[in-house]
Amino acid sequence: MPDPVARDAAEAESVFSHPAVAPDASVAYGEHPDQVVDFYAPRGGQDSVPLVVLLHGGAWRAPYDRQHVTPFADFLARRGLAVANVEYRRGSEIPQQRGSEPVAGRWPETFDDVAAAMDALPGLARRALPQADVRRVVVTGHSAGGQLALWAAARHVLPVGSPWRLASPPPLRGVVALAPVADFARAVELDVCGGAVVQLLGGDAQFGSRIAHADPSALLPTGIATAVVQGRVDIVVPYAVTESYVDAAAKAGETVGLTLLEDVGHFPLIDPAADACAVVAEEIAQLAW
Repeated sequence: MPDPVARDAAEAESVFSHPAVAPDASVAYGEHPDQVVDFYAPRGGQDSVPLVVLLHGGAWRAPYDRQHVTPFADFLARRGLAVANVEYRRGSEIPQQRGSEPVAGRWPETFDDVAAAMDALPGLARRALPQADVRRVVVTGHSAGGQLALWAAARHVLPVGSPWRLASPPPLRGVVALAPVADFARAVELDVCGGAVVQLLGGDAQFGSRIAHADPSALLPTGIATAVVQGRVDIVVPYAVTESYVDAAAKAGETVGLTLLEDVGHFPLIDPAADACAVVAEEIAQLAW
């Protein structure tokens, strides 16, 4: 049996080895430098194709930006989809928060940005990428981005008074979450990404009061078609986290589609060189078309 750590390192090396792919257009959705969306047109020149909104992972930490998923965005575009690769504010460099690891996320800015980008995207896409049919939108995300994708599809069930709450469900065909940090309590128990979940919510003192506003497993049922793709041997965001989320959905009366890939870890899901990436693209296409 392959060493899990060695396997994970090899898979990470592969996904990060691809050169970044430049977008066809970039548009700001706010004034901060991180408030930008990169658009990728369908490579076959098709008109009126579904739009995939892509939220990258990286434990909500500043060093990991949207560049590492540009080959994945291009992979989807080569399959005839329009893609919006969203950037958002991540770990802060506020001096008192510095430590041995980059701080994960910013509260409330990370969520402000995802909400603002999702709300602005129909108008932005109409101007920047007219091939995109904004009536057919699927949101996807990997790892921490998977949490944000599930959250974006669940804003209508946020607690009353939340600044991000929508009055009605977002107009989505569905959400495809890739190895998502989808159950915060289980992720904290397993120390996923070295304490990133607690950092995202502002630390231990704020965790209890903010979890209901951010944890996908607490925002159920959504009524939005939801699929999760997970590698069984993932040691970054273990299958136990996804399993807990799927169980929570079932208890809430909602069925979440689960594609569990054997002998697959965390990174092949967004690696164009991996077979798992084609499975992900098919899951997205099934909801989009």
